[in-house]
Amino acid sequence: MDYCGDFIELLGPDISTKILMNLVNPSDLIRVSLVSSSWHQFVIENGLGKQLCLKLFPEISGIVHTIEMNNLIDTVGHKQNDCDELECLRKNHRIYTLLARAFNPFVRKDCISEAIIASSTDNYPEESINNTLEPFDRIDTRASYWSSEGQNNPAVPETLLYKLMTKMCIVTEIHVQPFQAYFQYGFPIYSSKAVRFRMGHKLQSEMTDSSTSSNKWADDEFVWTYTSPEFPMVQENCLQKFKLPEPVLCIGGYMQVELLGRVQRQEMDGLYYICISHVQAVGRPLLPRFDIEMLDSSGRCALKYLPETGKCTLSSRPLTRENGASSRFRTFTARLLQRGTRGWEQMLLNTLLQARAGRANDADDEPPPASP
Repeated sequence: MDYCGDFIELLGPDISTKILMNLVNPSDLIRVSLVSSSWHQFVIENGLGKQLCLKLFPEISGIVHTIEMNNLIDTVGHKQNDCDELECLRKNHRIYTLLARAFNPFVRKDCISEAIIASSTDNYPEESINNTLEPFDRIDTRASYWSSEGQNNPAVPETLLYKLMTKMCIVTEIHVQPFQAYFQYGFPIYSSKAVRFRMGHKLQSEMTDSSTSSNKWADDEFVWTYTSPEFPMVQENCLQKFKLPEPVLCIGGYMQVELLGRVQRQEMDGLYYICISHVQAVGRPLLPRFDIEMLDSSGRCALKYLPETGKCTLSSRPLTRENGASSRFRTFTARLLQRGTRGWEQMLLNTLLQARAGRANDADDEPPPASP
């Protein structure tokens, strides 16, 4: 048998790099590095792990300098030492190949997992911050929104604090919808003049998962590593999308929405309010089998791979696939509920819901098929 040789040696580094960068699965690059010691050295010295990670997630390109120069991310069990150039390349290879496998390949609009606390609430719990996680401004016949306390001074700001679904998340956009009080004369919209966003983590002393259910506002418990510019908010009843200038790597998993300035006075008491019906964070969270451990209050963290949780999912919904008709029916129902139904539409909706419930009951009553 003729000796075919090592194709990396035969083709040279440039062509070999172009071939290997056609890989789309980070695990394949890891397998390539295990073929031989020369291939392992080639992958590390040419930074192929970093190149593949940036190819899969270009949002990270803006924070590469911070990751490498500030030692922002490390891997569990790796000791931070003064290292030579080769050791730094090996460390970056570990970090970027792990990051390439850690982030969700799909952009999600539901990166917020929990509403923590608001700086003020007018009527709790009817007008709680928890209502801002609902996609509609009405639930059945009840209005769904958060309301601040009234103020004589329209310049008084408000803040809303949220917890993201993972402790590390790439956030690209944040959506905010002001609330239109359809039950008040003139249908006023209680928006703010502008909005600003902060992201970060809790202080090291607070990372023991202390209770966040307290009504006391404790902004000094958090370190905000990112603050966005101010975005003007229009006084319209729509989901307003604010795209961040650069994708933000949120380490720590907390996001604060700052609502700056008030524009609407309530006729009943003459005070200024801000009311929000919905907030979304758009981005890429970590996959369920990955997590981070905060190392210190500066924001440094260790990325952890937890293979035993690989079968877990971020959603508690049953893993059953709905047919197209069922999905369309749910979409039709949601749209009717979102904009409100007229009398004849309500009759039609009730008829469809009764028919659907009847079919479900008939299916439950069917006897199981006879065994052969």
